[in-house]
Amino acid sequence: MAKAGADTNGGENQGGFASDGSPIMGFSHMHDSGTGGSPSLGNFPIFPHAGCPGDDINNCAYTKADRATGLINGTVEAHPGYFALTLNSSIHAEMTVSNHTALYRFTFPTEPLDPDTTLSPLILVDLADLPNSRIKGHVEVDPVTGRLSGNGTYSPSFGIGQYTVHFCADFSGATVRDTGVFSNNRAGIERSLFVQEDGVNVSPQILPAGAWTRFHAPDSNGQILVRVGVSFISVAQACGNAEKEISDFDFNRTLSVAEHAWDAKLSVIEIDAAGVSEELQTTFWSGVYRSMISPQDYTGENPLWQSDEPYYDSYYCIWDSFRSIHPLITLLDPHSQTLMVRSLIDIYRHEGKLPDCRMSLCKGFTQGGSNADIVLADAYLKNITEGVDWATAYQAVVSDAEDEPLNWAVEGRGGIESWKHLGYIPTDDFDLNSGARTRSISRTVEYAYNDFCIAEMAKGGLGSVEDYQKYSQRSRNWKNMYKEDETSSINGTDTGFVGFLQSKFLNGTWGYQDPIFCSPLLNFTSCYLNPNGHETYEGSSWMYTFFAPGDMAELIATLGGPDTFAKRLDFIHESGLLYIGDEQAFLLVYLYHYAGRPGLSAARTRFYIPSQFNDTIAGIPGNDDSGAMGSFSTLTMLGVFPNPGQNVYFITPPFFKSVSFTNPQTGKTAKISSTNFDPDGKNIYIQSAKLDGQPYTRNYLTHGFFLDGGVLELELGSTESDWGTAENDLPPSLTFSGESAEW
Repeated sequence: MAKAGADTNGGENQGGFASDGSPIMGFSHMHDSGTGGSPSLGNFPIFPHAGCPGDDINNCAYTKADRATGLINGTVEAHPGYFALTLNSSIHAEMTVSNHTALYRFTFPTEPLDPDTTLSPLILVDLADLPNSRIKGHVEVDPVTGRLSGNGTYSPSFGIGQYTVHFCADFSGATVRDTGVFSNNRAGIERSLFVQEDGVNVSPQILPAGAWTRFHAPDSNGQILVRVGVSFISVAQACGNAEKEISDFDFNRTLSVAEHAWDAKLSVIEIDAAGVSEELQTTFWSGVYRSMISPQDYTGENPLWQSDEPYYDSYYCIWDSFRSIHPLITLLDPHSQTLMVRSLIDIYRHEGKLPDCRMSLCKGFTQGGSNADIVLADAYLKNITEGVDWATAYQAVVSDAEDEPLNWAVEGRGGIESWKHLGYIPTDDFDLNSGARTRSISRTVEYAYNDFCIAEMAKGGLGSVEDYQKYSQRSRNWKNMYKEDETSSINGTDTGFVGFLQSKFLNGTWGYQDPIFCSPLLNFTSCYLNPNGHETYEGSSWMYTFFAPGDMAELIATLGGPDTFAKRLDFIHESGLLYIGDEQAFLLVYLYHYAGRPGLSAARTRFYIPSQFNDTIAGIPGNDDSGAMGSFSTLTMLGVFPNPGQNVYFITPPFFKSVSFTNPQTGKTAKISSTNFDPDGKNIYIQSAKLDGQPYTRNYLTHGFFLDGGVLELELGSTESDWGTAENDLPPSLTFSGESAEW
C-alpha cells in the first residue's frame, strides 16, 4: 500500500513524480501508477527545510507553491524499492517502504544555502493530496516526541464518493526543538488543527494547512529519518503499522527487505540477453516492474465491510488492465492474481456488483463493458483456484449480463433491455438509469465479448447448457452494428475498404460517425468519458471493427476473408489510424494469427518496440495506465501475448535468445528458445517449432505449457514461412475451434 515518492508541481505528475524538471513540492507515501487524467492519492506530503531564515518559523515556506524546490540535475536515482534525489537546497532525500509504511532519510547540508539561516531542520506535513481534493482534515502534534498524526477526507481521482485516510509520522536522528501547526504561510505553536472546506476556498485553492516539527542540528551524519505509517482505518492503526513494520528506523534493512521482495517477484523470469542492447533490456525489465505495482493489497485496511477475504484496491481501471496486466500477473505471480480474483468476488458480495474501476475505496467510472467478467473468465480458464468461490463469481458475471444497476456509470452495464431485445446498444438509447448515453458502438462490441467470456465459464461447468447457448449467442451481437456498405475516406481519398461498425438507433435505422473519427487522423481527443463523448471510446470505428476476440473466424469472413483482413490490418497499422498508447490497440498487433499470417504479427512487434516502447523519457506511449503499457511490452518481448479471457497465447519470437518462466504454483519451468536468433531483429519469422521435441505447428500456446513446464524450440529465419498458417493451427473461435468444427 505504501509507495513513497517525490511529488512535482507540474508535468505529467499523475503518479507524483514527473521527469521534466518540475520543482518538488513534497514527498508522499501512497500513489497510483501512471494513470491518465487527474493525479491520484499523494496524501500528507512531507517537506524538509534545513532551517528557517532568521531562525523564525514564519520565514519557512509552507504552501505547495512557496516551498516547491528544484532538483539538482543528475541526482535522481530509482530502482525497485528505492528512490532518491537532491534538492537545490542541497538536501538529499532517499526513500523506501514496507507494506504500509514509508521511510525517508534526509541528509542536510552542514550550512543551509539560504542566507541568515542556521542548521535547525524543520519538517512539515501537509494535509493536502495531489489533486487538491481535500474535503476536511485534522492534524495533531506531540510536543515531546515531535510525532505528527492526523487524517483527511478526499475525493477519488476517477470516481464517485469520498474516502478518509490516516497518517502517523515519527522522527529519528535529531532532538526535537519545537512543534506546531500552520495555515497558509503562517505558523503557530498550537498542538492541533482542524480544517474543512467552506465552499469558497475550493480546488486548486484549498486552504493550505498542516503541522511541523523543528529540530536541533542532527547528529554528525547530518541525517534525520522520517517514518510515516498510513491506514484507511484509524490513526492508531497507522501508528501501529509503522511501529510493527519499521520499529528501529533502520533504513538499510528496510531497503534490503524491499529489494528482496522485488527479487522474488522478478526472478520467476530468466532471459538470455546475449547481444541484446541495454535499451531493450531496460525496456523489458522496466515493463515487468511497472506491471507489478497495481492493483494494490489493502487487506486489513478496508473500513467499508468486515471480511476474511483479501481486499485489493487500485483496479485503475480494469478496462485497461484486463488486456495484459492481469494475464501477466497470472503468469508471473498467480498467488497475487488469486487474491485479486477473490477480492473482486468479495467486492461483488458487499457492493452488489463487480467493479470496472476502483480506487481509494471508491467506485470508479466504467469506460465500456463489465470487464471484470473477462478477468474472472481468464483466471478460471488458467487454474486460478485456491480459495476462490467460483459459484459466487459466476453469479457476479451473470448479474452484470442480466441486471442493470441504478448507476451504470460506475458498475455493471447500461442499456440492458435494449441489449436483450435488440441485440445492440442503440445510439441515444432510452434508459431510465444513470450513465452517459454515449459509446454505443464500443459498448456493443465490449458487451458481446463480456458475454462470450460468461459463455466460456458456463461451458467450463459453472453454468448450464442453456446459459452457454444464450451467452454465446449474445456474443455474436457485434454483427448487429456492422454496416456492410459503409465506406471510409481519409482527406477525400477512399481507403478501399468497405464495411465498418456504425451507430444505429432504437428503430433500427443507421446513424453516422466517420469511421476515422477519434483516430489520430480526425478529432483524436473527442471520444472520452463525457456527455459529448460520441459512439466510440478512445478510438475509432476503424479500430473497434476489429474487436470480436471470441469469434475472429466469423469477423474475418465478414470482412472479406484472410487476405483482405490482413491488408486491412496493414492499413490501420501503417496509415496513422492506430495509436498504440490506447490499450484497445494491443490485440490488433496479433490478429494476423487468425488470418494465418503469424509472421506479420511478429513484424508488427518489432515495429512498435523499440519505436514506441524504449528507455527514453518518452518511451511509454501515452500514460502507463497502472502498468498496461509495461505489461504489453513485457508479454510482447517474451513472445507470448494473450487473448485475454481465453486460454490462448499468440506465439511470436521473443526478443531474447531464450526466456524461461518458473511457475510459482507448480514449480515447473517453461522455456522458449530460438535457433538462428538475431539480436538485431532480422530473423523474426518462425520457420518451424518443436514442443518437448515434437513438431508443433499451432501458432498459439495454452496455459498448460506454463503450468506443466516444457521446452518450445523455435527455428527462426528472415522471411515468412508456412508455419502456423494452416486452418487447424489457428487460435480457436466461436465458430471454429481449430481441430473441431464445434466449440
